[in-house]
Amino acid sequence: MKNTILTKFTICGLMLSSFYINAQKTTLEVDASKTITKIQPTMFGLFFEDINFAADGGLYAEMVKNRSFEFEKPLMGWEQPNTKRSSMNKESGSAVPINLAADNTNFCRVEINNDKGYALINEGFRGMGVKKDAKYNLSLKAANPNAAIKKIIVQLIDKDQKVIGETNIIPNSVQWANYTAQIIGTQTEAKAKLKITFEGTGTIDLDMISLFPEDTWKGRKNGLRKDLVQLLYDVKPGFLRFPGGCIVEGRTLSDRYQWKKSVGNVEERKTMMNRWNVEFSHKQTPDYFQSFGLGFYEYFQLSEDIGAEPLPILSCGMACQYNTGELAPMDELDPYIQDALDLIEFANGEVNTKWGKLRLDMGHPQSFNLKYIGVGNEQWGTDYIDRYKVFEKAIKAKYPKIIIVSGSGPSPKGEHFDFAMAELKKLNAELIDEHYYESPKWFRENAGRYDNYDRKGPKIFAGEYAAQSVSGANPNNRNNWECAFSEAAFMTGLERNAEVVQLSSYAPLMAHEDAWQWTPDMIWFNNLQSYGSANYYVQQLFSTNKGTDLLSITQDGKALIGQHDLYASAVKDTNSKEIIVKLVNTAASNQDVNINLKGAKLGSKGSMIRLVSANLQDENTFADPKKIMPKQSEYKIAKGSQQFDLPPYSVTVLKFKIK
Repeated sequence: MKNTILTKFTICGLMLSSFYINAQKTTLEVDASKTITKIQPTMFGLFFEDINFAADGGLYAEMVKNRSFEFEKPLMGWEQPNTKRSSMNKESGSAVPINLAADNTNFCRVEINNDKGYALINEGFRGMGVKKDAKYNLSLKAANPNAAIKKIIVQLIDKDQKVIGETNIIPNSVQWANYTAQIIGTQTEAKAKLKITFEGTGTIDLDMISLFPEDTWKGRKNGLRKDLVQLLYDVKPGFLRFPGGCIVEGRTLSDRYQWKKSVGNVEERKTMMNRWNVEFSHKQTPDYFQSFGLGFYEYFQLSEDIGAEPLPILSCGMACQYNTGELAPMDELDPYIQDALDLIEFANGEVNTKWGKLRLDMGHPQSFNLKYIGVGNEQWGTDYIDRYKVFEKAIKAKYPKIIIVSGSGPSPKGEHFDFAMAELKKLNAELIDEHYYESPKWFRENAGRYDNYDRKGPKIFAGEYAAQSVSGANPNNRNNWECAFSEAAFMTGLERNAEVVQLSSYAPLMAHEDAWQWTPDMIWFNNLQSYGSANYYVQQLFSTNKGTDLLSITQDGKALIGQHDLYASAVKDTNSKEIIVKLVNTAASNQDVNINLKGAKLGSKGSMIRLVSANLQDENTFADPKKIMPKQSEYKIAKGSQQFDLPPYSVTVLKFKIK
């Protein structure tokens, strides 16, 4: 029943008056006496793909772009301000990439004609983020064949060419040798560059010129960017899916992601074009490559660090069907299948096995305890089903306990989806990956999507989803509040259907402010800062309050899936001894909710965590990164029903202590 009332309510710290607000009164029944099903620890996780400069230029903290001169244009990212292609450059010098035909790798040969006039500058990933008083570790390889070069001077410079940090190296070997030094920043600068000059004239060879902040995640040498990993850690994710995404497939099979090329000595990992560098006409990034400094070992290590189950996805012998759709013939699948089997050995094998020994040599004698592996990303059609069958048979024959993730294609409906679901159900598939990039309205209308899924059929992995404020893959999509609370409404449906849905993850995970290809994204960063979007905080709220046991929450005996613009789910946490209720109000008016809890004795105190914003278009930004943030408060638990007022456009988590 709706009442017209005179009321005042607070949104984002502002007291607003409204003379005619329709306050819907809703009574919800929560039955805490019985568990419907256990909530899987993997219920809410993270999906990482190297898109939007998320790896090189992002999570992987390397500051030098094209450090080993292996891009298709070997000097891309490097400037020689005083060098002209058509000149002998007698007053400066020039750098030339040299290819070692034996192993098809490059290095840079620098001819210095006048050391007062020559400089080699690296532009970084849309600049380099330097902080005042922070330490940066430099390393490089050099060969000084004629001992002609007496010193290598390495400086950080700001946008005005002012030196903001400096060190030098004495290249005292005629053969290739490794050198290290440290630079301390003297000012904070988001768009710094690395400038290299020399003392002496003659020739010197350079390779693997690298600069990392000393303050990385867990202090690991040449490790991951600390602030970005902290944002991942704070979600308390149940799993980490990697390395994609479409990046798994490649535009062609030859440029697919091959995990074996991403492990071992970092210097020996082959740089490769990133498939996203020319994918979209609206955001061409021809300087987007993969160094694989962040490779499968580092992914497994990151999963372990943030307490997440690792979930690697591998090529099934099908290139991206939006690109070439190239197929490996059925009788030539053995190398692809072997890659899957060897990956399991790399993750879990004894150290006396081939790939287990490599894990040991890289510094991790213990098993990574891999439980899941994905076959293909979002392929479709009979070609995928035929290949999936072969993979499943081979993996289960050797590793019967490994859970295999299959795929239902790129869309949540249509003939490809229907075909895949029917075929995979016949095969008794364990876990099917569903993807949906749809409108906010779609997410609100599909909160009951899994209510009628077969409880005895395959389990579901909601592997990629995000509300699109404009349309799928549109560069004008925003991480606005309507998208975020609509996802929250949908997520109550994921949680209510924990009998079917066992994993879920937003996508994509992160994006560089100056180098993105796809929006929206959960985390945004530039060279100095990072912040979580409103969508990030929705994910965090659900993941950190997922509980252990699913409970029934109903209105008049029915699940709340949008009646009166309200959505709800309820769980019990046997560890914290709490009943946790999640409520989403997608209406423009406030709503009164009564909650009747049955089957549990409540304590005297409870807590409330709330996300709310007044405007559908509100979003977090670099200028205002905490505009939409969870706010927590405590309240006294009343006798009988618990009464709450839900503000317009709000996500509320209620936590009731139980005795």
